[in-house]
Amino acid sequence: MLQDHRSIAPPVLYFGTPVVLIVTRNHDGSANITPMSSAWALGSCVVLGLSSATQGATNLLRNGECTLNFPSACLWANVERIARTTGVNPVPAYKAEMGFVHEADKFALGGFAVQPSELILTPRIAECPLQFETRLLTCHRSAKQQGGAASTHLIMEVDVQRVHAHRSIVVPGTNHIDTAQWNPLFYVFRHYFGDAVDLGKTFRAEY
Repeated sequence: MLQDHRSIAPPVLYFGTPVVLIVTRNHDGSANITPMSSAWALGSCVVLGLSSATQGATNLLRNGECTLNFPSACLWANVERIARTTGVNPVPAYKAEMGFVHEADKFALGGFAVQPSELILTPRIAECPLQFETRLLTCHRSAKQQGGAASTHLIMEVDVQRVHAHRSIVVPGTNHIDTAQWNPLFYVFRHYFGDAVDLGKTFRAEY
């Protein structure tokens, strides 16, 4: 078995994480959506990895808040519609070379509806079954520079203020997500995946 492995150099390391649609507010108060998959939860906080050149990072640093919206697998095509867009205008040269275009209304382009939040001014995405309202706690620049100053990676920690879950994915009478009903969208080496198979639960699932 050990001899079956070989050393490779994949162009990306997105080994499989949920897609997150980060909603932030632009300077004029309009909403921007930043699709991403570099996120993980730590207690009541979520750590986000974003390029400093994104409009989402700029907005989050300025306003100190965002919503994290988790699309179900059936929304992958909606997510892909906005994947090539940026809220930055004019489009940075390095993004333009990759085919990115400016889009002011990503909600309309993606076929998403605006849903007001309860504790912050930034809205949520109505179609996403799971949504977090968050406030920014801290931001660090990655110790490893990636491709020059234009694409410096930021490590941003946000505190979850409120969680919203559609009734269809909540176990009735509890605060638990019904994992038999929740089918998140995953991003695996630049491919979308869904319909995960339940293989069993850890001993901590009862807590």
